[in-house]
Amino acid sequence: MERAIVHMDLDTFFVSCERLVNSQLKGIPLIIGGGDRGVVSSCSYEARAFGVRSAMPMKMALRLCPQAKVVKGDMELYSKLSHTVTEIIEEKAPVVEKASIDEFYLDLTGMDKFFGTYKWTNELGARIEKETGLPISYALSVNKTVSKIGTGESKPNGHREIPNTDVKPFLDPLSIRKIPGLGEVTFTLLSRIGIRQIRTLSEMPAEVLQQMIGKNGIELWKKANGIDFAPVEPYRERKSLSTEHTFTQDTIDIPKLRALLSGMVEKLAFQLRDEEWLTCTVTVKIRYSNFDTETKQCRIPYTSADHMLTKTALELFEKLYQRRMRLRLVGIQFSGLVRGSYQINLFEDTQEMMALYQAMDKMKKRYGFDAVARCAGARLKNG
Repeated sequence: MERAIVHMDLDTFFVSCERLVNSQLKGIPLIIGGGDRGVVSSCSYEARAFGVRSAMPMKMALRLCPQAKVVKGDMELYSKLSHTVTEIIEEKAPVVEKASIDEFYLDLTGMDKFFGTYKWTNELGARIEKETGLPISYALSVNKTVSKIGTGESKPNGHREIPNTDVKPFLDPLSIRKIPGLGEVTFTLLSRIGIRQIRTLSEMPAEVLQQMIGKNGIELWKKANGIDFAPVEPYRERKSLSTEHTFTQDTIDIPKLRALLSGMVEKLAFQLRDEEWLTCTVTVKIRYSNFDTETKQCRIPYTSADHMLTKTALELFEKLYQRRMRLRLVGIQFSGLVRGSYQINLFEDTQEMMALYQAMDKMKKRYGFDAVARCAGARLKNG
């Protein structure tokens, strides 16, 4: 049976959300992001026409488009509207994967026995736009790769169907940049030897491509040929992330406790970014030597940044630990999680801070979590 996979993407999602609550922002160049030293989290098509792009330093964006309106961003609003869209899709579609805060995959395989799958998809898209006021683009094809590329080619606010017989004619003339997962380094390498169109890439021997770029070469060749067997994974929202530490000997050493908490926060924050979560609630837990257990929590703007989470956790600890009795356990929990990548939540951070986190995370992924750490969060060898 031929698969029927839909990819849906809410167009310039943050921008569309802001325009829902403020109609005066419609039709003008709009940038969502931080201050002068921050980065662009999202931007409208009007701003993109001037060369503005996501993750661009704010100063550069405003040089390119000085007339742009800058809005700080409201992750609570975005997550609320994302949840509304998710509920609409899950009510109708048999299998749904929520790939990010504004992106979905649907597996409609077999539904064409009862009615046209593309017609059904159009009706769902129309319902989303009617009930939320958010523009959405989507594409229906035989796998996730082709449908995602199809959505990109349908923007803004468009849709298309790409049956199996049209997959190669659709992909062949496109730039290799359109292939999901093909990064800038690989693009530069392939461009230097004249491979710029998907057709050229698809005609290369897969073994040669593997020798050039490593283990991902075969997967890249498959995508260029429209081959992708990856399943649509049913969406399950994680509720929280947490960790605890029980001391071998009860302690009242405040510097040791603060250092341990900082290290625990750093580890959980890295997990947030690695799994693309943002948290809005921090909870600190302590257990005294007499087994009395107390907790204290605080709501914060959605984030996955160490420095913001560490500051909150240590402030909670100071308020919570009042009895000056020895402790046998400390714990940290991040809850109220929503999907979001690292770049989109740093509305107040500088591009230098963003680059630092990216560099640290890259080293941790390659060499292990303990390869690099903040001094305050260094792992304690005793206790």
